[in-house]
Amino acid sequence: MAFAPRGPEASFFQVLDHHRASLLAALRKGGGEPTGGGTHLASRFEDSVGLHMVSHCTTRKIKSDSPKSVKNFALILKILSMIYKLVQSNTYATKRDIYYTDSQLFGNQTVVDNIINDISCMLKVPRRSLHILSTSKGLIAGNLRYIEEDGTKVNCACATAVAVPSNIQGIRNLITDAKFLLIVEKDATFQRLLDDNFCTKMSPCIMVTGKGVPDLNTRLLVKKLWDTFHIPIFTLVDADPHGIEIMCIYKYGSMAMSFEAHNLTVPAIRWLGLLPSDIKRLNIPKGTLIPLTKQDQMKLDSILKRPYITCQPFWRKEMEIMADSKMKAEIQALTFLSSDYLSRVYLPNKLKFGGWI
Repeated sequence: MAFAPRGPEASFFQVLDHHRASLLAALRKGGGEPTGGGTHLASRFEDSVGLHMVSHCTTRKIKSDSPKSVKNFALILKILSMIYKLVQSNTYATKRDIYYTDSQLFGNQTVVDNIINDISCMLKVPRRSLHILSTSKGLIAGNLRYIEEDGTKVNCACATAVAVPSNIQGIRNLITDAKFLLIVEKDATFQRLLDDNFCTKMSPCIMVTGKGVPDLNTRLLVKKLWDTFHIPIFTLVDADPHGIEIMCIYKYGSMAMSFEAHNLTVPAIRWLGLLPSDIKRLNIPKGTLIPLTKQDQMKLDSILKRPYITCQPFWRKEMEIMADSKMKAEIQALTFLSSDYLSRVYLPNKLKFGGWI
C-alpha cells in the first residue's frame, strides 16, 4: 500500500517507536497513566478512562404537573418522539435540523443541545445511538484513508485538509501507516503546517484540528484512531490556560460529557508543545509574550486543582512556570526565531528526541 512520499529516515522515528511500544505494554497490562484516583462532584477520574460519571451522582426530576418544569417536560417528549422516528426509519438528523423543526418553540439551539445531552445521559447511550449527529468543524490531513458510511472513499493525503466526518461510527476500512497523530489546537497553525508541507516532511503522520475547543466528532475521530491503530498522539497548543484546557478535553474529557467518557477520552495523549519551559529555553523575547489576565489566572488555578493533575507532575511543573511568570505565549511566538521554525526545527526536534510530557 502506497501513501504520500516518505519523510525522514527510519532512524528518525526510533524514540517514537519506543514510545509506542511502551503504550502498547501499558495497554496489555490494562492501565493508562502511572497513577490515578480521586473524585470531583458527579464525575470520577480514572487514569485509564478520564473523567466519567459516577453511579451515585445527584439527579434532578422533571415533572409534567410542575409549573416550573412543564415546558421542559414537553420539549423532552417532543425530541424523544423525533428520536423514535429517526430510529424507526434508520435515518439521521443533526442537532441543528432538530432545532429548525420548530425554532420558535425551542427558542435557541442551546435548549436543544442540553435536552439531547440529558436524554443521552438518562438512557445511558451515546448520542449517535439516538441517530442525532453533530455538525463537524474539525479537519484532518495526512496518511489516512477510509470509507464513509455511504461508500465514499476518502484519502486524507492531499494538499488540502479533509473535513471530519459527521458520522464517525459509520466510517470503515481505515488504513494508515502513520507513526504519530498530531492534534493542533488552532486552525491557523494547522493551515500553516499544511502550507509548510509538514505532513509530507514528517510522513507518515496524521494531523487533526478541532479549530479550538473540539466538537464531538473530532473527539470521536481521535478516539477511533487510537482504538484502531494505537499510535502515539500528541497535542500542539498555545502555552496558555485555554490551550491546556483544550488538551485536557481530548485527554481526560469534560464534566459536561463525562457520561460518555469511555467513547471520547484518550489518556495516552501527550503534551508536545508549546511548553512554558520552551519559552525560556528558546530565548523567546518578552515582547512576544502576553500577560495572564485575571480570567487566565482563575482558569490556571482551576486546572491545577483537578484530580488528574496529581498524576501529571511534569504538567504541574509547566503550569507552575506559567503561573510564576504571569505570562503566556501563542504558538505564533516561534515565528520570531524564523518564519518556518515550527515546522522545520521545533516539531521535528521534539518528535525525534522525545520532547513530550
